[in-house]
Amino acid sequence: MTALEDAEASPARAEPTARKVSRRKLTVLPAVLIAVLLATWLWFARADLDPVSENALSGGQVSKALRQHVELTVISTFFVLLIAIPLGILLTRRALRKATPVAMALANIGQATPAIGLLALLVIWLGIGRRAALVGIIAYAVLPVLSNTITGLNANDPTLLEAARGIGMSPLGVLARVELPLAVPLILAGVRTALVLNVGTATLATFGGGGGLGVLITTGITNQRMPVLVLGSILTVVLALLVDWLASLAELLLRPRGLEA
Repeated sequence: MTALEDAEASPARAEPTARKVSRRKLTVLPAVLIAVLLATWLWFARADLDPVSENALSGGQVSKALRQHVELTVISTFFVLLIAIPLGILLTRRALRKATPVAMALANIGQATPAIGLLALLVIWLGIGRRAALVGIIAYAVLPVLSNTITGLNANDPTLLEAARGIGMSPLGVLARVELPLAVPLILAGVRTALVLNVGTATLATFGGGGGLGVLITTGITNQRMPVLVLGSILTVVLALLVDWLASLAELLLRPRGLEA
């Protein structure tokens, strides 16, 4: 092959590995969320709030609830990853493979149990506070990450793994350089699902004294104040959509280049 032919062929070879994020993906959803927040702000600026609603929304309580909600989501997701991914790896090793049905059954119990009932049991056991809320959120979100990790690792082509061992790679090297990179798309899909679940489940943390945007929602319901309820609900939906959008970008950008072709 001549140098000219090689130069002409190289863009074609490089094209599958290029990281492309469309402008629509980067702009449409953020623009919609900004428009929703702006419309909500304009509505509240013109709304005639009664003293109960003003008291529920004043003094930085909205920003405090939003901060608590983000903290609950981030902390719970961190521990879900810390538990589910290493456990999924261990359950795909030959020595512990027989324990997979038991682990999956336990993870299913966490998600099959109604979230509010699980939180009530944890409050009885751990007491009122953020700890009970976090344990409940984590138990509820472990299943998708654990299931996708196991599925992704088990779906790897055995001939590729055998070839990696054949060139002298250690079991740890095969795991780190072959198995996990090939399983990344499925693992990231599970993480994305867990993130959205955590945002939604964190609204129930208020029933265990964990704070979050659920405080605004329950205040609006119990006091029959629609503006407070609407604000808490809109912020929760916007946060869930924002988290899902960020996770979709991470899913695209962290996908191994070799799988993009």
